[in-house]
Amino acid sequence: MRKRVRFSLFVLLGVLALAGCTQEAQNKLGRAIQNYTGTNGVLDVFAGDKLVKRFIDIDKISTATSTSGGDVPRPYRFGYGVLDENQNYKKDSGEKRVYFEFSDYSTSYIFYENPY
Repeated sequence: MRKRVRFSLFVLLGVLALAGCTQEAQNKLGRAIQNYTGTNGVLDVFAGDKLVKRFIDIDKISTATSTSGGDVPRPYRFGYGVLDENQNYKKDSGEKRVYFEFSDYSTSYIFYENPY
């Protein structure tokens, strides 16, 4: 019974601590948990209505921040993933893990969990 009360108290304190955090702090915590557990993200980049690039096996996409003057967000995102050249959702021979960046302002993109 005491273990159950302690566990409930622990959960309650965790919820209260999380509720007291800013939205950005909650997002950072969520990303940290996601980075620990891993994901299987896909990034599709479009030119108009045409799919031009697909990156797979992405664990996270990060928003760039200023290196001087605090945590000022920059207008682009970046990450690492496999460039899926034939766009079949699989890492084939010759497809390599690459670094990528894309603009928040001018890039049409969709980021989602790999359905396959």
